[in-house]
Amino acid sequence: MSSRISERFPLLLGVLNVTPDSFSDGGKFLKVEAARLQAQRIVEAGADWLDLGGESTGPGSVEVSLEEELQRVLPVLEVIRADHPELTVSIDTWKAEVARRCLSMGTKVINDVTALRRDPTMAEVVAEAEVPVILMHAKEADGRTTRQVQHYDDVISTVKAFFEERVRWATDQGIKEEQIILDPGLGFFISAEACYSFEIVRRLHELKALGFPLLLGPSRKSFLAGVSTGKTLSTEERLIPGVALSAIAAWLGIDILRTHDVQEGRLLLDTVKKLQSPRMPFSI
Repeated sequence: MSSRISERFPLLLGVLNVTPDSFSDGGKFLKVEAARLQAQRIVEAGADWLDLGGESTGPGSVEVSLEEELQRVLPVLEVIRADHPELTVSIDTWKAEVARRCLSMGTKVINDVTALRRDPTMAEVVAEAEVPVILMHAKEADGRTTRQVQHYDDVISTVKAFFEERVRWATDQGIKEEQIILDPGLGFFISAEACYSFEIVRRLHELKALGFPLLLGPSRKSFLAGVSTGKTLSTEERLIPGVALSAIAAWLGIDILRTHDVQEGRLLLDTVKKLQSPRMPFSI
């Protein structure tokens, strides 16, 4: 991965959670072999990189110890690296020691949902390794979501101010701007009120103006549950709304799409790429 991540935009980031309580795939991939097979499916579906997580931060989730998180992710990371040595793997963690151990095994990106707020030594790890780091906005400083309805006068102004402060802090700790990726967070990370997540997507250009690669992860999230009038969509039923919103976000210029639905994500990004390409001569 080069600075600014890659020249192939948008990149497709496939999610693999080895947790019992993640909202979309919790409990499915706790065993190493199940996780290994899912990683293979993610690669075959066309992901540009894989995001491995060992701790859920959804509403009602329970914080896990350092030892438990390491026991979940390290054996899976080992087999993924053996099967796919060229695959870029990120680790979704706020714990510096988890990041350090995973980096020693070949992880190339740190995805910190607390934006370096939770573990005071995480910034040092990132700066020393000189790897990309994803800084995500979350209304809770510990990155653990709640069903709280957070109200904003202007959600984009709030998110921009958050990012500006976090970038300043990160660079003061020795992290280079070229390492930083921004994730505005969606769903419960913003608010239990869905309108704010849609507002973020509508105004992505204002976040892109900050000048950093922008990641978005709308797939199957809670704010999509109410898009159909008179019905609350289940996690599975949110697939199509998530794909639709992802396609719009890709058209609006996001740099990285994080998704649980990699096959659909690959197809939608390839379709958007065709629309963005120069018009081809008509032929029959």
